[in-house]
This record gives sequence, structure tokens and C-alpha cells, in this order.
Amino acid sequence: MEIICVSRLPGGSRKLHLGGWAALGASAAVVVFAVAAMFVGYRLGTASVAEVRHPSLDSWDLEMQRQRLELADAKQSAEDNLNALAQRLGQLQAHVIRLDALGQRLVEMGELGKGEFNFTARPALGGPEDQSSVQSNTVPDFLIALDALEQKLDDRGQQLHVLESFLMSSKLEEAVHPAGRPIKKGWISSYFGKRTDPINGKKSFHDGIDFAGRMGSEIVAVASGVVTWSGKRYGYGRLVEINHGNGLVTRYGHNKENLVRVGDRVRKGQLIARMGSSGRSTGPHVHFEVLKNRRRVNPIKYVQARP
Repeated sequence: MEIICVSRLPGGSRKLHLGGWAALGASAAVVVFAVAAMFVGYRLGTASVAEVRHPSLDSWDLEMQRQRLELADAKQSAEDNLNALAQRLGQLQAHVIRLDALGQRLVEMGELGKGEFNFTARPALGGPEDQSSVQSNTVPDFLIALDALEQKLDDRGQQLHVLESFLMSSKLEEAVHPAGRPIKKGWISSYFGKRTDPINGKKSFHDGIDFAGRMGSEIVAVASGVVTWSGKRYGYGRLVEINHGNGLVTRYGHNKENLVRVGDRVRKGQLIARMGSSGRSTGPHVHFEVLKNRRRVNPIKYVQARP
């Protein structure tokens, strides 16, 4: 191995001849020197970069991380509040639907006109706008109004339920209370009380009221109830008997045809038979009786009652 040493002095260049182990050691020294120079240069470069970085950047990084955490917390809180409001809104909507259904039932029970109360449409409201009082609602105002609306819905719901119970009981009592005539067309041919028997001409007591009319005309129930007799019965011909509860029973005799059977539930005004002259009869009519606690009473007050 040859090493050339260069010098600016005249005759300063010289050659060194190295061989064997001397050459190998010289090569290793050169490599170690080059690696050391590269490492020192890298450290100096990084040190210069670190010296250039401003000290406030670290505090800015910490502040940004804190802001990100606060923003994430605020976002989660807003989502939770929104979900809670959506749940309350859903509950109020369900409450309104129930109130609408209850109100519609009350309208039907009260037999009001469809145009008078319409629970499927918004109420008719209006009026000029007062510009001096127009302002946007804030979130707290909105929450207060929501609470007030919820309380008002609860109050109205309780009032409607009480009204429904009252109407149901009064409507049921009205439905099962005998009232009106057992026919749609015809006239009274014999009243309750003493009379001359139309068959044998003797004095007798008439236990009901006779309504005469055309053969086959309609006979209707004067109250809702359950049919306890439908068939032939001595003296009555074809008879329909209805139990209305509270000890009240009505009978419809001398029918041409019975249209209900024992056990049937009938409504007030329902067609139950056709007028005939079966049994002990002189012509087409219906013998109408009212029994109160198994005792025959004068049907006239029920006939004259408002149906």
C-alpha cells in the first residue's frame, strides 16, 4: 500500500510504502475517521434545529390538545342534550296522539258534527302580528315553554279522562234505560190498566201497551240489553224478552217473526222482530211490557221518555 504525502514546500511530496499489517491498520483508521466525522456532523445539525425551535411552541401544543378535549366534551354534551330533547319531544307527540284519539271518541260519543270538532287538524287561530313583541326564543325560553306544554298536556289529559268516564257511564245508563216506542210506524191501540177484553168481552187488566200497525213492520228494542227469551209463549204468541239490567226487563209479543236469539246482545233501536198477530190477538200489533224488579209497571213513562 502506498501513501502519498503532499506539501507546498519544494520537494515536499513523498511516498510511503506500507505493507501487510501496517496497510490494514491505516485503512481502518481512515474508515473510523470518516464515520466519526459523519456522526459529529449529524449531532451538530440536530442541535442547530433544536436551537431554532421557539420555546412557546410546546405551550401551544398543550393548549391545542386541551382545546380539542374541551371541544370533544362540548360536542358529546350537545349530542346528549339533543337526544334528551328528542326523547321528550317523542313523548309529547305520543301524548298528543292519545289525546287526539280520546277527543275523537268524545266527539263520537257526544254525536257532534264532524265539522264542529276536528282533532286531525290544527285549531283555527289568527290575528295581526305585534311587531313590537316579536323576538327569537332563546334555549332557556324554549325549555321553559316545553315544560309548560308538557304540564298542560298532562292536565288536559286528566280532564279528558274524567270527562270520558262521566260520558261513558251516562251514555251506558242512557243506553240501557228503556225510552221511546218499540215501533217505527204505528199507533197505540190499547193502554195499560183496566179494559174490556177484546176476545171474551169481560173486564180485565191489561199489563202492557198495544201498538198497532202494518203486518211485518219493524219492532225495535227500546234499550240495550241481552235477549233472555225468543220463541212462543202462552198468550203472547212469538215473544222477545230483553233484560236491561238494574231490574228492568221489556217484552215484545204477538210477533210474526223473531229476529234475535237467546243470549244475543242488542242495542237501543236495533231491529228485533216483525209485527204480527200470533197468539191471543185480533190483528197485527205488538204487546209491549216493562217489568221493574219482576213486577209489571205502566210502560207509558218509558214510551214518552226522550229516546
